[in-house]
Amino acid sequence: MTERHHSAALFKLPVRVYIEDTDAGGIVYHAKYLHYMERARTEWVRTHGVGLRAGLAENISYVVQGLTINYRKPARLDDELLVTAELAAFGRVSMDFRQCVRRAADQAVLTEATVRVACIALDSGRPRRLPDDLATLLAEHTSTRQPENQE
Repeated sequence: MTERHHSAALFKLPVRVYIEDTDAGGIVYHAKYLHYMERARTEWVRTHGVGLRAGLAENISYVVQGLTINYRKPARLDDELLVTAELAAFGRVSMDFRQCVRRAADQAVLTEATVRVACIALDSGRPRRLPDDLATLLAEHTSTRQPENQE
């Protein structure tokens, strides 16, 4: 499963559930969904030409600042999943993504989340303005800005 699907609005990353993702009953452990979503957000950015390694060299890193998640149904060992990442809004120092994990076979929604990712200075951990290339990308993919007091 290496094919990645994306459009300007919605990025889809196929993921298979491995034994390492599950508990003793073969059900995906709740924290693993966060891993899947992290990969989808990272691939969304990478697919649009923004390199994260270059950011590290420029003292830039990204952290999850906020997360709201709803677990609806379990994923199980060997399931094929589609993990989506969709930019919802952005501001000077952060961006909000809507994310969903679906079972590929029947498109059942397993988990939904809203994730706020903040840009920080790697050396101090303090908030910093999004890099110009990323801010330009975000502006191309949404017209929704976060309220100033939300950042």
